[in-house]
Amino acid sequence: MAQYNRWMNQKLYAICAEIPDSKRKEDLGAFFKSIHGTLNHLLYGDRAWIGRFIGEPFAAKIGDELYEDFNELVVQREVTDLQIIEWSQKLSSEWLHQDFKYTSGVDGKTRILPAWVLVTHMFNHQTHHRGQLTTLLSQLEYNPGVTDLPFLPWLNTIS
Repeated sequence: MAQYNRWMNQKLYAICAEIPDSKRKEDLGAFFKSIHGTLNHLLYGDRAWIGRFIGEPFAAKIGDELYEDFNELVVQREVTDLQIIEWSQKLSSEWLHQDFKYTSGVDGKTRILPAWVLVTHMFNHQTHHRGQLTTLLSQLEYNPGVTDLPFLPWLNTIS
């Protein structure tokens, strides 16, 4: 899932780079208003969760614009994607089955859940908001192409 996350982000950021900055930041009625807002939220979510998982809490709050500049957003997205990949390669079954305590950025409540549930949530959260992003891109007549997991290039063994 970490590899899939990076692959999809690279695909979508390449498309978004073709869109003028003013259009990327235009309120299109999405949950996070714009393409740029949605990209920022995706990065926020990943940084919040990975920060919890590695014991380095992320200071931003939900809804904060992390990076106004698209080029900086691109760089930081890649840094975070690589961090998620490196972290995922070190996961153990034991860690995934332990209880994990965290405080929600949404309602401020502290919860304890199995770590595997929260890791699954992180990847599901990415997919959910990328679905919103692909809808916005499609509405602007940009084709995001195939987004299905079996099409991840390194999984594809069709001859």
